[in-house]
Amino acid sequence: MTKENVVKAHIGDIPRQNPCAQCGAPIPQPDWIEAGDGRISYLWTCRACNYRFEAVAIFDEGAVAHPPLAA
Repeated sequence: MTKENVVKAHIGDIPRQNPCAQCGAPIPQPDWIEAGDGRISYLWTCRACNYRFEAVAIFDEGAVAHPPLAA
């Protein structure tokens, strides 16, 4: 992962050891993280079977409507 990929993500918030959607092998970390309005997309590549897939986290409407004012 490059520094640009994790600009908006905190290190503790990045999912780890996600199981592959094809074979179930654990994947240490996503290849790509992309934040959008009310969602974050994660691109995963399994090194065991070369399967690539995307997982999307969708936020509650309240979190999107009232984002924090300061970090």
